[in-house]
Amino acid sequence: MTALAQNREQLLNLLSSLRADVNALQDEVAKVIIGQEQVLRLMLAACFSRGHCLLVGVPGLAKTSMVKAVAGSLDLPFKRIQFTPDLMPSDITGTEVLTEEDGKRVFKFVPGPLFASVILADEINRTPPKTQAALLEGMQERQVTVANQTHYLPDPFLVIATQNPIEQEGTYELPEAQLDRFMFQIEINYPALQEEEQILARTGMPTQATPTPVMSSARVWEIQQLVTQVHCSNYLISYIARLVRATRPGDPFAPKFIGELVEWGAGPRAGQFLLLGGKALAAMDGRPTVSPADIQMLAAPVLRHRIAPNFQAQAEGINSVELIKRVLEATPIPKG
Repeated sequence: MTALAQNREQLLNLLSSLRADVNALQDEVAKVIIGQEQVLRLMLAACFSRGHCLLVGVPGLAKTSMVKAVAGSLDLPFKRIQFTPDLMPSDITGTEVLTEEDGKRVFKFVPGPLFASVILADEINRTPPKTQAALLEGMQERQVTVANQTHYLPDPFLVIATQNPIEQEGTYELPEAQLDRFMFQIEINYPALQEEEQILARTGMPTQATPTPVMSSARVWEIQQLVTQVHCSNYLISYIARLVRATRPGDPFAPKFIGELVEWGAGPRAGQFLLLGGKALAAMDGRPTVSPADIQMLAAPVLRHRIAPNFQAQAEGINSVELIKRVLEATPIPKG
């Protein structure tokens, strides 16, 4: 057996082990959450590719419970931050306090709730831009700066923020720079009839199931390294680049309707997240290569918050998801 074949066989064995771990994790989350398999899959893909998620859905769809279940199954330090209009940056990053050591007064840094591996940023749009910016530094740089001192956040580090799309009174809309830091914007829909009946059947039971940790912090880190070894062919990279460029008005690859209905399109980070997310999905399925179906499945979560429909599109009732569907139809997959 050649060295190349040995490496491929070793990779396949590692991916098979990962698939078994993912299945076990999904079973643990299912003890608490009924349905929402696609949402869970996207959250795990973000975690394994070192990204962050924005969950958007009306109240009562178990967004908070789902994040807690994932954190419990991953056996990672978890903190929930309830964002409010009076929340200050130091409330999440931490602050320096004056203490006495060996008879001397010194400033000591006390870490805030951001120093955990899984962060639930609940109702992120209810806090002012100053506090949102503090979270942005942590998400992008994986560090915080307090009193001119840099403090590094733990690794792995995953931020899952929630947002209510209905009640907008007293909220602060997330700036585009912060939205772009989220790998996925995941829309959570109402459960199906059978799933809702199961939810009701569990309600009021004397004992509530809790997930058992099945994946350690070290294992998550190993998976993150493994995801980078998944292969993405050149023709698929070309497809990703054309797909992203097709969302930009004035670009040669953009269909005519983009120039008519879009104010601005996705930037290069969207292509990077499509590539990394595709690798994560393939790895979770035990596959050594990314497929076009992976990219098409991720198109809406990656692009929906990176495309701005213009006034004409809004007047016609066309949102970013509909535009993404049209872009997928208008962008053929290059032949390998």
